[in-house]
Amino acid sequence: MQNKRGTIVIFSTAYLPLLGGAETAIRGISDNIEDFRLIVLTSRFKKSLPVKEKIGNVMIYRLGLGNRFDKFFLPLTSFVKFIFIKKNLDKPILFWGMMASYGSIGAWLLKFFYNKIPFLLTIQEGDSESHIKRSRFGLVNLFFRLLVKKADRIQAISNYLKDFCIKMGAKVPIDVVPNGVDLKKFIPPSRMETRRPESKVIISVSRKAYKNALDTLEKAFLIVKIKHPEAELRMISDALHQSVPILLWEADVFVRPSRSEGLGTAFLEAMAAGLPIIGTPVGGIPDFLIDGETGLFAKVDDPSDLAQKIELLFTDRALREKLIKNGLKLVEEKYQWSKLARDMEKIFTSLL
Repeated sequence: MQNKRGTIVIFSTAYLPLLGGAETAIRGISDNIEDFRLIVLTSRFKKSLPVKEKIGNVMIYRLGLGNRFDKFFLPLTSFVKFIFIKKNLDKPILFWGMMASYGSIGAWLLKFFYNKIPFLLTIQEGDSESHIKRSRFGLVNLFFRLLVKKADRIQAISNYLKDFCIKMGAKVPIDVVPNGVDLKKFIPPSRMETRRPESKVIISVSRKAYKNALDTLEKAFLIVKIKHPEAELRMISDALHQSVPILLWEADVFVRPSRSEGLGTAFLEAMAAGLPIIGTPVGGIPDFLIDGETGLFAKVDDPSDLAQKIELLFTDRALREKLIKNGLKLVEEKYQWSKLARDMEKIFTSLL
């Protein structure tokens, strides 16, 4: 059935079953929007993945030969693919670029030929400003600036990223709409059934990237083990997303001592799963982590301070329960995909 409200063409470097913040955001929003036709133009990456597939409400076109080089050609292949499918799309059309990456460059190129089609750019980069400015011999910095200047509107997932877009030359309206959580997937069936009273399991669901500072967590854990030899550290970097809730339910404290962070969806998922969280005051984390209220802050690159915060949550039951209660309330009120999708729908409607 054709959709009368128009088509949103999403340009994303990667998409499901590959998983990251951008892919999760597209799925979380698309699952809660029914009034638009949704199409994703993305890299194929693997020959085992079909070139065309529908997942949920989204029709996916995977472009390329099925290898790791597909993303480099995505600006051109998505440009050509759009020209071929344009005549069959419901009007009006919206370009939605997910992150300042290869996918969004395809939308940027198309804007030179289809200037009347609005271009929404989502910014949810988690790397530090210095990394963005020098990465790929400065090309990331160049295209970031070109994209934020070409977009008709920008959606940033944190106030930190909104400010960064302004620094990079953005002059268009910028909406802050964070990533969210599918709450029903993360609320545990019963905490009493999943954790032992004496349990002291520290978990971090984090990619093995420099920005996530897992090396700092490992050093802090060695300090924690001196007073709490029964403590366990579980660093999860390659779990399928459907298994993440179970892994969180089996833990007691969520920790990611980030060096940089666009927002930190993994923290929100941990809060929804009933865990107290420990983070650092960088990037978009202060949007949701209020020290002593919804979590604890540790100093960046300071294993001793981090160890103290972990031990505090092992021993101070009242503080622990306070953080769990406040964290869950915050996610329920501000970070559910069902609510955030309504905010995105208003942006889509205003552009179309």
